[in-house]
Amino acid sequence: MTPHLLLAGYFGCGNLGDDSILLGFMEGLKDVDVDLTLLSGSPEATFRAYGVRSTPRRDLRRVQEAIESCDALVFPGGSVFQDVTSLRSVGYYSTLVRRAKKAGKKVLLLGQGVGPLTSFLGKRMAASAYNAADVLVVRDPGSMNTLRSLGVSRPVKVGADLAFLMPPARDSAGDFGVAGMKAVGIAPRPFGKHTKNVMAAFGDLVRRLYQNSYMPVLIPMDRDEDGPLILEIEKSQGGKIPDLRKIDSPRSLQDRISRMHGMIAMRLHAGILAANVGIPPLMVSYDPKVNELSKRLGLDSPPDLEGLNGQRLFEKFMAFEREHERNAASVARQREKAAQEALLNVEALKECLIQ
Repeated sequence: MTPHLLLAGYFGCGNLGDDSILLGFMEGLKDVDVDLTLLSGSPEATFRAYGVRSTPRRDLRRVQEAIESCDALVFPGGSVFQDVTSLRSVGYYSTLVRRAKKAGKKVLLLGQGVGPLTSFLGKRMAASAYNAADVLVVRDPGSMNTLRSLGVSRPVKVGADLAFLMPPARDSAGDFGVAGMKAVGIAPRPFGKHTKNVMAAFGDLVRRLYQNSYMPVLIPMDRDEDGPLILEIEKSQGGKIPDLRKIDSPRSLQDRISRMHGMIAMRLHAGILAANVGIPPLMVSYDPKVNELSKRLGLDSPPDLEGLNGQRLFEKFMAFEREHERNAASVARQREKAAQEALLNVEALKECLIQ
């Protein structure tokens, strides 16, 4: 009998990073006989994009019906059990886990990036969800350590982010650069009290890149969060910076990144998509998951957002450029290893539900 999986995550909400996890998960399952339903922020859009039956994630009556009709509730990944933005995220997802267990369903937490969790209530809700899981796979060793600090006693496997299983980039029409300038993707994000500093540092960075014959290309990984920030950066520089605001699918974005020369990113999945197509990403650290990605790819520790300015970031990028061949070779080696480790999520699912 074909297992019916209900997928939960921040899907269909305008975040290309979370949607890249979904696409990688589906790619990993392409030879596995499963029936999928997706909890989505935009059911019609996700059905059109991925051909998966979708249920509105905020319609709790229909969510409950979907839970009762599935064989297992599956979280393909991301940092959904976190309270750094608010308690709503960890509260919503831990409620889904509680409802699924009450209905007698299996719960699989795959590719998990754990935290940040700062509040007592957030930690308590997350620990309860993780301890209720039938299968628990994290995407990096740091997440394993966080689970242990929360008192999670379930067996845990360390895999990798499922976005490493994205389908390969399609044939490109050549480099994305203009007039011989090398294109460099820029993926900033707002970050609480540091947002003004992010805007100033990245605004100054794109100016310095342009003056040194690079073509900066701004990438909003999250439509609602990054889009306004990118507009402000463009306005601060006269509104003349190319951007990819019209890209609405992770595979189209990965295709465009494959035509670039470099990537400077705060957003984790901008770095993963770059690595998927062989481009070493210079990450800017604001969260331990960013450091974990650089470490996984064999790259030097990323510069920290604290105290960062455009000049320092540009100097870091130029130093990164001088090691471009070494970094590219390291990414080529490590991305294959990461893809194999991402498959651990699929194997764990098969062991639990199929074999």
